[in-house]
Amino acid sequence: METEVTAPAEAQTALLAPLWDAIDWLAGSVWALIQPVLSTLDPLCGPVGVFRLFFSNTILACGDTGWGDDLASGFYVTASLAICTLPLGLLIGFLIALAKQSDERFLRAAADIYTTLFRGLPELLTLFIIYFGLPIVLRNAVGGTIEINPFIAGMIAIGVVFSSYCAEVLQSAFKAIPHGQYEGGYAIGLTQWQTMRLVILPQLVRIALPGLGNLWMILLKDTALVSAVGLPDILRQANIASKVTKQPFLFYGMACLMFLVLAILSSFVFSWIERRARRAEVRQ
Repeated sequence: METEVTAPAEAQTALLAPLWDAIDWLAGSVWALIQPVLSTLDPLCGPVGVFRLFFSNTILACGDTGWGDDLASGFYVTASLAICTLPLGLLIGFLIALAKQSDERFLRAAADIYTTLFRGLPELLTLFIIYFGLPIVLRNAVGGTIEINPFIAGMIAIGVVFSSYCAEVLQSAFKAIPHGQYEGGYAIGLTQWQTMRLVILPQLVRIALPGLGNLWMILLKDTALVSAVGLPDILRQANIASKVTKQPFLFYGMACLMFLVLAILSSFVFSWIERRARRAEVRQ
C-alpha cells in the first residue's frame, strides 16, 4: 500500500527534475556569457570602477583585500531583483485593475480581496509565507523535496505586494479617462482590444505615471527585505561586512549611498518617461 501511494509522487518528482536541471543549466550558461562583459563594464569594481579607483588601498577595495566586490555584487542583486519584479507587478496589477472594472461581481470581489489582503499584510510576512509556505504547498501537490530560490521568492512576494498597490493606482487612472474615449474608439470601427491599446493605454500611462513612480521607489526599498531569507543583496552584504570588520557605520553608510544612487537614477528615468509621454500627448 505504501508503494502505491508514494510511486506517483516519485514519478512526478522524476519528471520535474530534468526541468529544474535545464533551468539551472540555462541560467548558468547565460551568466557565463554575460559575466565577462559585466566585469569589464562594472562601474563599481571594473577597470575604471569607483571602488577600484578611489578605494583601492582601503577596506572597500575590490578583490581579496577588501569588501568592494561584495558590496558591488549586492548592488547588482538589488537592482536585478527590482527590475525583474517591476514587469511582474505591473502585469498583475493591470489585470487586477481590469477585474475591478469588470461587470462580473465575482471578478470585482476577487480583485477587492486580493488588494485588501496584500496591502494589509506586512511585506516581510508575505515574503516568509512565500519562501517557507510555497515549497510545502508544492511538495504536497507534486511530491518530493522542492526548494524555492530566495531571488524567486523575493520577486514573487514583492511583486504581489507591488501589484496590489499598482492596481489601485491604475483603477484611479481608468476612472479619470472619460467613457466617451471608449465610445469614440468603437465608433471609428476599432475593436475592444484596439481601443484599449491605441486609445486608452496611452492616456492610462500618462495619468498613472506619477503614482507608479512612487510605487517604484517603495519597491526599491522593499528589496532590502530579501536579506532576511539569505539573498546576498546590498543590506545583507553590508551586514556581513560590518560584523566581520566591526565597522557598521561605514558599511551601512555605503548601503545608504547605494540605495540613494538607485533612487536618483530611477528619478532620472521616470522624468525622461514623463517628458516623452507629454510630447506624445502634444503630437496627438
